[in-house]
Amino acid sequence: MQQDSQLTAGQQLIASRQLTANASPDAETVIIDTGCANLSSVRFAFERLGAKVLVTDDKAKIKAAKRVVLPGVGTAGAAMASLHEKGLVELIQGLTQPVLGVCLGMQMLAAISKERGGKGQDCECLGIIPTDISELDTELLKAEGLPLPHMGWNQLKLTTNSQGAKIPSVHPLFAGIEDGSYVYFVHSYRAPLSEFTLAECSYGEGFSAAIGKGNFMGVQFHPEKSAAVGAQILRNFLQMDELQMNEALMNEALRSNSADGQAGVNKADQ
Repeated sequence: MQQDSQLTAGQQLIASRQLTANASPDAETVIIDTGCANLSSVRFAFERLGAKVLVTDDKAKIKAAKRVVLPGVGTAGAAMASLHEKGLVELIQGLTQPVLGVCLGMQMLAAISKERGGKGQDCECLGIIPTDISELDTELLKAEGLPLPHMGWNQLKLTTNSQGAKIPSVHPLFAGIEDGSYVYFVHSYRAPLSEFTLAECSYGEGFSAAIGKGNFMGVQFHPEKSAAVGAQILRNFLQMDELQMNEALMNEALRSNSADGQAGVNKADQ
């Protein structure tokens, strides 16, 4: 379960309408109105950087945006149910502009979440990034005397495209961010380390602090609560365009080709 302030359904609806009413009509950055309680904090974080932001669930405006943010707190099941109710699942899956998932929004980019929310089966997510979400290892946490949820400041270990790339570099979302920088986490579920990991963190175990695939990227931490480091990450996202997304895709291809080549070498040696 994602931990955050909870609002009643009526309060969320009122807050959502106020955010939409106060939004800039010429906004290039759209925050998808998922009905979650952290919409205002995410919006204000972008506005502090001078960005013109629109909070909406209007399909045409989301599709036309230069970049899109998918926020979320609460449970995966409730968040995905909201996206289905609003008819936004296929729309999000087909977006080609830069898309940033924040906290639960990152987890919704995955294939499956083990966060059942009292239901008898796992939650099917957007299936954009082929990884699964599961609870942090409670046995490891107990062994180290660490509480659940993981709440507070923790360090990032940035992942580079060193395999097959001429110049190793971090994902453009983390441009100018120093390895070991602190960001703010509040979560009980996580994405494992994988080829889609953009940044790592450790809390009882290593997990993905950020994941990405093509024009989609997500952060498990809250950049809107992460002071100067979080502001820089949001600023990097605001500067993203189709060129940077194409470069990210090229780097992914290089990593994939390098991994395939190494697999071929290993197989030949057997």
